[in-house]
Amino acid sequence: MVTITVMLIKNDFDRREVNLIPDVSQALAWLEKHPQALKGIQRGLERETLRVNADGTLATTGHPEALGSALTHKWITTDFAEALLEFITPVDGDIEHMLTFMRDLHRYTARNMGDERMWPLSMPCYIAEGQDIELAQYGTSNTGRFKTLYREGLKNRYGALMQTISGVHYNFSLPMAFWQAKCGDIAGADAKEKISAGYFRVIRNYYRFGWVIPYLFGASPAICSSFLQGKPTSLPFEKTECGMYYLPYATSLRLSDLGYTNKSQSNLGITFNDLYEYVAGLKQAIKTPSEEYAKIGIEKDGKRLQINSNVLQIENELYAPIRPKRVTRSGESPSDALLRGGIEYIEVRSLDINPFSPIGVDEQQVRFLDLFMVWCALADAPEMSSSELACTRVNWNRVILEGRKPGLTLGIGCETAQFPLPQVGKDLFRDLKRVAQTLDSINGGEAYQKVCDELVACFDNPDLTFSARILRSMIDTGIGGTGKAFAEAYRNLLREEPLEILREEDFVAEREASERRQQEMEAADTEPFAVWLEKHA
Repeated sequence: MVTITVMLIKNDFDRREVNLIPDVSQALAWLEKHPQALKGIQRGLERETLRVNADGTLATTGHPEALGSALTHKWITTDFAEALLEFITPVDGDIEHMLTFMRDLHRYTARNMGDERMWPLSMPCYIAEGQDIELAQYGTSNTGRFKTLYREGLKNRYGALMQTISGVHYNFSLPMAFWQAKCGDIAGADAKEKISAGYFRVIRNYYRFGWVIPYLFGASPAICSSFLQGKPTSLPFEKTECGMYYLPYATSLRLSDLGYTNKSQSNLGITFNDLYEYVAGLKQAIKTPSEEYAKIGIEKDGKRLQINSNVLQIENELYAPIRPKRVTRSGESPSDALLRGGIEYIEVRSLDINPFSPIGVDEQQVRFLDLFMVWCALADAPEMSSSELACTRVNWNRVILEGRKPGLTLGIGCETAQFPLPQVGKDLFRDLKRVAQTLDSINGGEAYQKVCDELVACFDNPDLTFSARILRSMIDTGIGGTGKAFAEAYRNLLREEPLEILREEDFVAEREASERRQQEMEAADTEPFAVWLEKHA
């Protein structure tokens, strides 16, 4: 249950005693008695980055040959565009090992992309709206052509520029020991139901309190002018001499309506209270016709323009800051995988690229997310209607657009009471510190507690946040100048560093294996794409 304590003294707002955060004292006491329940947390990372030329413009070359097939490579693929790389780590129980693996992927790529660089920011620059951006290419198999057609649909629905925005995804799962300690001896269908319910609790708390992520780690307080072309906005942007637009207290414009969002999905009514309810909402969305997308058409001059004209072409099109996930089997949709086995892990999607790390993410962020996910699993999370879910967006928008503004307040759901953000943040970190002590007790050292001590200072001093730090650089040299400087420095650094976990031979072997897998897929197809597509559209 969410408890709120508000004490007004002489109407002096700043002297309120606040407790907006749910009371998790009993859950924390339980955790401290069962520390081994957190032994075996699993996580993984995905990082997107644009390939750019030395002058910051988008690379027009094909996917680097040394990286093999983007369709079937285990670790390195592409997202929307041919120039939009995506690095994927295997599931890992060791944070340092996972980050080193990710760094090896960057090291090898940096040495095998000629004179190109990896763009170190979430928001691209030097790309004009309407510029011809080559979609990611996956060969001639029906699956590969389907993936490119899906991207054609995204381009025609939302514009290619929005699709070149990059982020980091953090995948997280709690060990079975946690669920057994919390739910008793569970197995089979009972485990599927209870574990899924537990992860939906995490998701609901994330919607209520996940604004803390862009507050601390948002790193896109500014945009290039191309993002405002044809988009009327009432936001009070300030403009620098080099043509950059910024909001002085913004944290993550990537997460704003100017960034990677989808307004057409706001009325879908998908909720996160029950597995079957969630899947039903998702399946309905891919069957619901859209008048807006019907205007695009399905085909023009013999060229297919989108998979279909429904609200979602496929389930992956659902925009969400967090997703329930299960590894899919061959030919299985994400929702069918969830129905089969329940939620296996959570995908956090609200992280901007960390411009202060050569690999776009660092240990401090991963440890914080561990703490926050555990807290979300412990804290009470009353069920949320679709209208309350929409109300949580108010807090997110405030933090996204003016998170560092002095005196900024937050609310609870659709209620009117308001509370100072710094106090709410510090209340949350009091709980996180106890989670940190538990994690440190089973892992040794004080790494988690150190992260708490470092980050809690950001609430009294917003200048310590990522957005404040990167904005200072951007105001001096612009987004383009900042991006090019970081990209050049990281290119030189990564090219010089030796591989630590993977070997050169591992990359060569995976390149060859991925190309072989793609060729086998292409050879195995017996149906013409048009016939195959009718069964999958």
